[in-house]
Amino acid sequence: MKEKLTEQDFIDAANILKCEVASVRAVAEVESGKTGGFCPDDFPATLFEGHVFYRYVGSTYAKNYPTICYPKWTREFYGKTWQEERGRLDSAIALNRNAALMSASWGRFQIMGFNHGICGCVTVQQFVTVMCKSEREQGRLFIEYVIHEGLADELRDRRWDDFARRYNGPLYQKNDYAGKLARAYKRNGGEL
Repeated sequence: MKEKLTEQDFIDAANILKCEVASVRAVAEVESGKTGGFCPDDFPATLFEGHVFYRYVGSTYAKNYPTICYPKWTREFYGKTWQEERGRLDSAIALNRNAALMSASWGRFQIMGFNHGICGCVTVQQFVTVMCKSEREQGRLFIEYVIHEGLADELRDRRWDDFARRYNGPLYQKNDYAGKLARAYKRNGGEL
């Protein structure tokens, strides 16, 4: 079993980002829920995004692999279990490894692989290797991402809509992402 984030890890992240621990915990909870940063087989929790894969490979695989390569976001093809979701990623890796790794969100904080450089990794493979080590390492990549993207203020000020828009993209409202963050923040002891 891979090492989980400890209370001290959350405190350290909050100190670095100058926000409340509840804000960091809220992101972790909303992004990976009960799954945490790893699946039962000790591989990082992932969510493969077929529309992102399409951006990298174009329509090359869309006809023969419509559940992993499609032009617009949909949750229709997401796996119902972690095994099904891993199967989608594995199928994409067999077609184009680099594009597949960049097209999945990874770990406790579900950071997209294409953000590897923002997180301080030279390649997406290095990013995945770090994601495979522990939730502590996943948390370190999250801190790098938040700092690079200038999102610490949003966490500090609990501007959930602003954070959600930039962290999850323009369709964040479809999933009530900001509302989920606000509720998770409160559940984790945040003060309003």
